[in-house]
Amino acid sequence: MTSARVLRGAAGAAGLLAVGELLIRFVVSDDVVFPAPSTILYEAVLLLVSPEFLTGLGTTLTNWALGLLIAIGISVPLGVLLGALPPVERAIRPVLEFMRPIPSVAIIPLAILLIPVDGLMKISVIVYACMWPILINTLYGMQDVDPLAKESLRSFGFGPLAVLARVSLPSAAPFVATGVRIAAGIALILAVSAELLAGGTAGIGVFVVQAASGNRTDLMMAATFWAGIFGVIANLALLAGERRLFHWHRMRTGAQES
Repeated sequence: MTSARVLRGAAGAAGLLAVGELLIRFVVSDDVVFPAPSTILYEAVLLLVSPEFLTGLGTTLTNWALGLLIAIGISVPLGVLLGALPPVERAIRPVLEFMRPIPSVAIIPLAILLIPVDGLMKISVIVYACMWPILINTLYGMQDVDPLAKESLRSFGFGPLAVLARVSLPSAAPFVATGVRIAAGIALILAVSAELLAGGTAGIGVFVVQAASGNRTDLMMAATFWAGIFGVIANLALLAGERRLFHWHRMRTGAQES
Protein backbone atom coordinates (compact mmCIF):
# COMPACT_ATOMS: atom_id res chain seq x y z
CA MET A 1 0.00 0.00 0.00
CA THR A 2 2.88 2.34 0.81
CA SER A 3 4.54 1.68 -2.56
CA ALA A 4 1.26 2.30 -4.36
CA ARG A 5 0.85 5.58 -2.50
CA VAL A 6 4.36 6.66 -3.48
CA LEU A 7 3.72 5.76 -7.12
CA ARG A 8 0.45 7.69 -7.16
CA GLY A 9 2.22 10.70 -5.64
CA ALA A 10 5.02 10.50 -8.20
CA ALA A 11 2.49 10.21 -11.03
CA GLY A 12 0.59 13.22 -9.72
CA ALA A 13 3.77 15.29 -9.48
CA ALA A 14 4.83 14.27 -13.00
CA GLY A 15 1.41 15.16 -14.34
CA LEU A 16 1.51 18.56 -12.67
CA LEU A 17 4.96 19.26 -14.11
CA ALA A 18 3.77 18.25 -17.58
CA VAL A 19 0.77 20.57 -17.37
CA GLY A 20 3.00 23.42 -16.17
CA GLU A 21 5.43 22.81 -19.01
CA LEU A 22 2.67 22.95 -21.61
CA LEU A 23 1.17 26.11 -20.13
CA ILE A 24 4.49 27.95 -20.07
CA ARG A 25 5.54 26.82 -23.54
CA PHE A 26 2.27 27.37 -25.41
CA VAL A 27 0.14 29.75 -23.32
CA VAL A 28 2.37 32.09 -21.32
CA SER A 29 5.28 31.94 -23.79
CA ASP A 30 7.65 33.75 -21.42
CA ASP A 31 10.24 31.43 -19.96
CA VAL A 32 12.12 34.33 -18.34
CA VAL A 33 9.39 35.66 -16.06
CA PHE A 34 7.72 32.25 -15.58
CA PRO A 35 10.39 29.53 -15.98
CA ALA A 36 9.17 26.24 -17.32
CA PRO A 37 9.50 23.21 -15.03
CA SER A 38 12.15 21.75 -17.34
CA THR A 39 14.22 24.93 -16.99
CA ILE A 40 13.86 24.90 -13.21
CA LEU A 41 14.86 21.24 -12.97
CA TYR A 42 17.87 21.82 -15.23
CA GLU A 43 19.07 24.72 -13.08
CA ALA A 44 18.37 22.70 -9.94
CA VAL A 45 20.72 19.97 -11.15
CA LEU A 46 23.41 22.54 -11.92
CA LEU A 47 23.09 23.96 -8.42
CA LEU A 48 24.33 20.65 -7.02
CA VAL A 49 27.79 21.52 -8.31
CA SER A 50 27.63 25.20 -7.38
CA PRO A 51 29.95 25.95 -4.40
CA GLU A 52 27.99 29.11 -3.58
CA PHE A 53 24.67 27.27 -3.38
CA LEU A 54 26.09 24.29 -1.50
CA THR A 55 27.63 26.63 1.08
CA GLY A 56 24.28 28.37 1.48
CA LEU A 57 22.48 25.04 1.74
CA GLY A 58 24.89 23.92 4.47
CA THR A 59 24.32 27.14 6.41
CA THR A 60 20.54 26.82 6.20
CA LEU A 61 20.54 23.17 7.23
CA THR A 62 22.90 23.88 10.12
CA ASN A 63 20.63 26.62 11.46
CA TRP A 64 17.65 24.32 10.89
CA ALA A 65 19.17 21.44 12.84
CA LEU A 66 20.49 23.55 15.72
CA GLY A 67 17.22 25.44 16.12
CA LEU A 68 15.17 22.24 16.06
CA LEU A 69 17.42 20.46 18.57
CA ILE A 70 17.40 23.40 20.98
CA ALA A 71 13.62 23.64 20.71
CA ILE A 72 13.32 19.93 21.53
CA GLY A 73 15.65 20.36 24.50
CA ILE A 74 13.50 23.19 25.87
CA SER A 75 9.97 22.15 24.94
CA VAL A 76 9.96 18.47 25.87
CA PRO A 77 11.12 18.91 29.50
CA LEU A 78 8.82 21.92 29.87
CA GLY A 79 5.86 20.02 28.44
CA VAL A 80 6.55 17.03 30.71
CA LEU A 81 6.80 19.33 33.73
CA LEU A 82 3.56 21.14 32.95
CA GLY A 83 1.82 17.88 32.12
CA ALA A 84 2.91 16.35 35.42
CA LEU A 85 1.79 19.43 37.39
CA PRO A 86 -1.77 20.29 36.25
CA PRO A 87 -2.17 23.31 38.61
CA VAL A 88 0.97 24.90 37.15
CA GLU A 89 -0.21 24.10 33.60
CA ARG A 90 -3.58 25.76 34.24
CA ALA A 91 -1.84 28.86 35.59
CA ILE A 92 0.51 29.17 32.60
CA ARG A 93 -1.99 28.12 29.91
CA PRO A 94 -3.32 31.70 29.28
CA VAL A 95 0.22 32.92 28.60
CA LEU A 96 0.86 30.02 26.22
CA GLU A 97 -2.40 30.58 24.38
CA PHE A 98 -1.57 34.29 24.03
CA MET A 99 1.93 33.77 22.64
CA ARG A 100 1.29 30.71 20.49
CA PRO A 101 -0.80 32.41 17.74
CA ILE A 102 1.76 35.18 17.19
CA PRO A 103 3.20 34.61 13.68
CA SER A 104 6.82 33.60 14.06
CA VAL A 105 7.83 35.52 10.93
CA ALA A 106 6.53 38.70 12.57
CA ILE A 107 9.17 38.53 15.29
CA ILE A 108 12.08 38.44 12.83
CA PRO A 109 12.42 42.29 12.67
CA LEU A 110 12.38 42.40 16.49
CA ALA A 111 14.97 39.63 16.65
CA ILE A 112 17.19 41.58 14.22
CA LEU A 113 17.13 44.54 16.60
CA LEU A 114 17.65 42.56 19.79
CA ILE A 115 20.21 39.97 18.62
CA PRO A 116 23.06 41.49 16.60
CA VAL A 117 24.79 38.17 15.88
CA ASP A 118 23.43 36.92 12.56
CA GLY A 119 23.56 33.15 13.13
CA LEU A 120 22.32 33.41 16.72
CA MET A 121 19.40 35.59 15.64
CA LYS A 122 18.24 33.10 13.01
CA ILE A 123 18.57 30.13 15.33
CA SER A 124 16.63 32.00 18.04
CA VAL A 125 13.75 32.65 15.67
CA ILE A 126 13.69 28.98 14.67
CA VAL A 127 13.68 27.92 18.32
CA TYR A 128 10.76 30.23 19.11
CA ALA A 129 8.72 28.93 16.19
CA CYS A 130 9.44 25.26 16.87
CA MET A 131 8.75 25.35 20.59
CA TRP A 132 4.98 25.59 20.25
CA PRO A 133 4.10 22.42 18.31
CA ILE A 134 6.51 20.35 20.39
CA LEU A 135 5.32 21.84 23.68
CA ILE A 136 1.61 21.53 22.89
CA ASN A 137 1.95 17.96 21.61
CA THR A 138 3.96 16.99 24.69
CA LEU A 139 1.24 18.46 26.91
CA TYR A 140 -1.46 16.56 25.04
CA GLY A 141 0.60 13.39 25.30
CA MET A 142 0.97 13.76 29.05
CA GLN A 143 -2.76 14.37 29.41
CA ASP A 144 -3.57 11.31 27.29
CA VAL A 145 -1.80 8.90 29.65
CA ASP A 146 -4.12 6.17 30.92
CA PRO A 147 -4.85 7.03 34.58
CA LEU A 148 -5.53 3.36 35.33
CA ALA A 149 -1.99 2.46 34.28
CA LYS A 150 -0.56 5.10 36.59
CA GLU A 151 -2.73 3.99 39.50
CA SER A 152 -1.76 0.38 38.92
CA LEU A 153 1.92 1.25 39.15
CA ARG A 154 1.38 3.32 42.27
CA SER A 155 -0.46 0.42 43.89
CA PHE A 156 2.73 -1.64 43.54
CA GLY A 157 4.67 0.97 45.49
CA PHE A 158 6.27 2.93 42.65
CA GLY A 159 6.90 6.62 43.29
CA PRO A 160 6.07 9.61 41.06
CA LEU A 161 9.39 9.53 39.19
CA ALA A 162 9.05 5.81 38.46
CA VAL A 163 5.48 6.33 37.20
CA LEU A 164 6.70 9.19 35.03
CA ALA A 165 9.54 7.14 33.55
CA ARG A 166 7.64 3.86 33.11
CA VAL A 167 4.19 5.06 32.05
CA SER A 168 3.84 8.78 31.30
CA LEU A 169 6.92 9.32 29.13
CA PRO A 170 6.50 6.19 26.96
CA SER A 171 2.82 7.00 26.48
CA ALA A 172 3.54 10.62 25.55
CA ALA A 173 6.49 9.78 23.24
CA PRO A 174 4.36 9.34 20.05
CA PHE A 175 2.81 12.77 20.61
CA VAL A 176 6.26 14.28 21.09
CA ALA A 177 7.45 12.66 17.85
CA THR A 178 4.50 14.15 15.97
CA GLY A 179 5.29 17.57 17.41
CA VAL A 180 8.92 17.27 16.31
CA ARG A 181 7.85 16.28 12.79
CA ILE A 182 5.57 19.30 12.54
CA ALA A 183 8.25 21.56 14.00
CA ALA A 184 10.81 20.32 11.45
CA GLY A 185 8.78 21.80 8.61
CA ILE A 186 8.24 25.04 10.51
CA ALA A 187 11.97 25.23 11.24
CA LEU A 188 12.81 25.08 7.54
CA ILE A 189 10.28 27.81 6.74
CA LEU A 190 11.71 30.08 9.44
CA ALA A 191 15.31 29.34 8.45
CA VAL A 192 14.70 30.48 4.87
CA SER A 193 12.39 33.36 5.89
CA ALA A 194 14.98 34.76 8.30
CA GLU A 195 17.57 34.68 5.53
CA LEU A 196 15.21 36.42 3.13
CA LEU A 197 14.42 39.21 5.59
CA ALA A 198 17.70 39.56 7.48
CA GLY A 199 20.14 38.71 4.71
CA GLY A 200 23.58 37.44 5.65
CA THR A 201 26.57 35.93 3.92
CA ALA A 202 25.12 32.51 3.04
CA GLY A 203 21.91 30.52 3.03
CA ILE A 204 19.17 29.43 0.65
CA GLY A 205 17.25 32.64 1.36
CA VAL A 206 20.34 34.76 0.70
CA PHE A 207 20.91 32.88 -2.56
CA VAL A 208 17.29 33.54 -3.60
CA VAL A 209 17.64 37.27 -2.85
CA GLN A 210 20.85 37.49 -4.86
CA ALA A 211 19.23 35.63 -7.77
CA ALA A 212 16.26 38.00 -7.63
CA SER A 213 18.56 41.02 -7.75
CA GLY A 214 20.04 39.60 -10.97
CA ASN A 215 16.57 38.89 -12.40
CA ARG A 216 17.35 35.15 -12.43
CA THR A 217 13.89 33.76 -11.79
CA ASP A 218 15.06 30.31 -12.83
CA LEU A 219 17.72 30.25 -10.11
CA MET A 220 15.21 31.52 -7.56
CA MET A 221 12.81 28.71 -8.36
CA ALA A 222 15.60 26.12 -8.51
CA ALA A 223 16.85 27.04 -5.03
CA THR A 224 13.28 27.01 -3.74
CA PHE A 225 12.83 23.59 -5.32
CA TRP A 226 15.70 22.16 -3.26
CA ALA A 227 14.30 23.73 -0.10
CA GLY A 228 11.01 21.97 -0.79
CA ILE A 229 12.73 18.67 -1.59
CA PHE A 230 14.63 18.77 1.68
CA GLY A 231 11.41 19.49 3.56
CA VAL A 232 9.76 16.46 1.96
CA ILE A 233 12.75 14.23 2.73
CA ALA A 234 12.90 15.37 6.35
CA ASN A 235 9.18 14.80 6.82
CA LEU A 236 9.29 11.33 5.24
CA ALA A 237 12.33 10.34 7.32
CA LEU A 238 10.73 11.49 10.57
CA LEU A 239 7.44 9.85 9.65
CA ALA A 240 9.18 6.55 8.88
CA GLY A 241 11.04 6.69 12.18
CA GLU A 242 7.82 7.52 13.99
CA ARG A 243 6.02 4.55 12.46
CA ARG A 244 8.88 2.18 13.23
CA LEU A 245 9.36 3.28 16.82
CA PHE A 246 5.72 3.72 17.76
CA HIS A 247 3.87 1.13 15.70
CA TRP A 248 2.23 -0.06 18.91
CA HIS A 249 0.61 3.36 19.30
CA ARG A 250 -0.88 3.21 15.81
CA MET A 251 -2.23 -0.27 16.53
CA ARG A 252 -3.77 0.88 19.81
CA THR A 253 -5.33 3.94 18.18
CA GLY A 254 -6.77 1.82 15.37
CA ALA A 255 -8.22 -0.64 17.86
CA GLN A 256 -9.84 2.17 19.84
CA GLU A 257 -11.36 3.72 16.71
CA SER A 258 -12.78 0.37 15.55
